[in-house]
Amino acid sequence: MTLPASPPIVGIPSCIRFVRYASFHCVNERYVDVMTWLGTLPLLIPAAGPSIDLHEVVRRLDGLLLTGSPSNVEPHLYEGGESETPDLHDPKRDATTLPLIRTAIEEGVPVLAICRGIQELNVALGGTLTQRVQTVPGRFDHRSIRSPDMDRNYGPAHAVTLASGGALQGLLGVEDLVVNSLHQQAIDRLAPALRAEAWAPDGTIEAVSMPATPGFTLGIQWHPEYKPQENPHSVRIFQAFGDAIHARAGRRLPVATRAAA
Repeated sequence: MTLPASPPIVGIPSCIRFVRYASFHCVNERYVDVMTWLGTLPLLIPAAGPSIDLHEVVRRLDGLLLTGSPSNVEPHLYEGGESETPDLHDPKRDATTLPLIRTAIEEGVPVLAICRGIQELNVALGGTLTQRVQTVPGRFDHRSIRSPDMDRNYGPAHAVTLASGGALQGLLGVEDLVVNSLHQQAIDRLAPALRAEAWAPDGTIEAVSMPATPGFTLGIQWHPEYKPQENPHSVRIFQAFGDAIHARAGRRLPVATRAAA
């Protein structure tokens, strides 16, 4: 009997949110929607840290999507000193995503890291962050305008310049573009294994890749998941991620073979 092909599985780590005195593991639905658009099956990974076997989780994945979030990576994880945003942390997410990133990269699982995700990627690989980029001399305020109109919040914020000959320039075919980047944390010292792929006008790193990894690894500081089908650059980024996901799924053993093993 031939089993029907199952869609590739993409893991999306959850955030912890407090709702009416209880904790919930949750993910913004935009990220789920874009993964289903790519023909994959999104699997929400609980922010449970070492209480789950992350190697076993990664073994079952064809891709890993790291999402944006209002929370900030705790500074003690990158020797960043005292927290300047003590009310904006999610330690259970940190305890899950940082080892998950390292394991996924080791196993060649395609990784796309968005907003908080690019910051987690940098910290997981030995880089550091600026806690409040708007306080750094010469940098501008990258935070959201916090409008009730989401199209304004996620509208064009500033231009970025792409690294000449870089992976992102090769993917998008342009030298610069305008992005909907909104954040408070930012990359400070780039992790040794990462390459900067784009910069804001004030020098803030806005995209990274990992040239030495065997799999797809890309970090984006802006939000391509917001109405992605209306932006050709977002379409290309997600299509490249989707191609890498489907390619990994095609290399994995069929369900029937795994079950018989």
